[in-house]
Amino acid sequence: MKNPFPTEIYLKRDIYREPDVRGDYFRDQTAIIHSTAFRRLKNKTQVFFAPENDHICTRIEHVLHVATIAATICKGLNRYGWDLDIDMAYAIGMGHDLGHTPFGHAGEKALNKILGGGSAFTHEVNSYRQVEYLANKGRGLNLCYGVKDGIICHNGEKDEQFLKPSVTLNVLDEIKNRKVVSTSYEGCIMRFSDKIAYLGRDIEDAFVAGFISEKDIPTDVRQLLGDRNGRIINTLIIDLIENSKNSEYIGFSDEKFESVTKLKHFNYKNIYQHPDLQRYDRFCDNIISSLFDHLANLIAKYRFDFNKYNESGIDLDKNFGEYLHGMYDFYNRRNESERQIVTDYISGMTDSFALESIKQITIPKPIHFN
Repeated sequence: MKNPFPTEIYLKRDIYREPDVRGDYFRDQTAIIHSTAFRRLKNKTQVFFAPENDHICTRIEHVLHVATIAATICKGLNRYGWDLDIDMAYAIGMGHDLGHTPFGHAGEKALNKILGGGSAFTHEVNSYRQVEYLANKGRGLNLCYGVKDGIICHNGEKDEQFLKPSVTLNVLDEIKNRKVVSTSYEGCIMRFSDKIAYLGRDIEDAFVAGFISEKDIPTDVRQLLGDRNGRIINTLIIDLIENSKNSEYIGFSDEKFESVTKLKHFNYKNIYQHPDLQRYDRFCDNIISSLFDHLANLIAKYRFDFNKYNESGIDLDKNFGEYLHGMYDFYNRRNESERQIVTDYISGMTDSFALESIKQITIPKPIHFN
């Protein structure tokens, strides 16, 4: 099975780059890995906020899971005569959450509420904004169109049994919500890989947190999918390959899709909506709101008068001023709104940086006596 558009479409970059030994999509992988946005993922929440246990999944582990799952599915389908680019799928997986907020989906919901709700802020669109515009102080990463298309269309939250690429070429700057499907099979595969990656891994972490035990998982789901991350991933990868190999669609079998839906609902009820996480969600909402108000007031007062941001003696203000200085050419050229600038800055924060920042503006520095 081949993609609906010529290879040259997917390989197109905003700025031409002479091909090198890595190949275009592997080159994109390295650009993503070397970006500061990727490095910050190690201190961003997957499900459990700022975990003290080093073995709890963070956002950087999640994107690695997604990338390897997507590459594995491509390898499996290529054995049956498909023509999928493994490096492309891996690059999409590595870059798909570069625009995720601190505190995971709680942070995303908090920013979305501040900006008006609906689809005012989605991490998918923000991940595209990160790789296309914000990275490298407003120069972007100059990724291939196919990788960027897969990133902005990666929505792993929607319940879908089947997907096939869009036959209309996506205009990426015009995408403002999660409804658009990727123009490539690799992008569609990555979308399923996102679901596969978080279903089992979130269960593993919930075991450690004491939210659930193995016996809590519905019996039919355990029998069909497994009760551990490795088995769930393996079962769903094999099902997706076997069920898609002779089709023009990527998708699960009826039996496995029913189990995936049940497991997802189980996770929402017993993990994501657990009282402890709901309590953290409320804290997160307050933190994001307070940081947004503080920074919005600062930029309204000083705009691009960078030296003024040092006057308060607060590190957050100074860091924000330095960020504005580095991004000045980009923001000035595009005449970005103050709210957009603050959104960019907060969405790029790690959990730890956001927590430290809120301390700085809510708790006074101790008085040091001689």
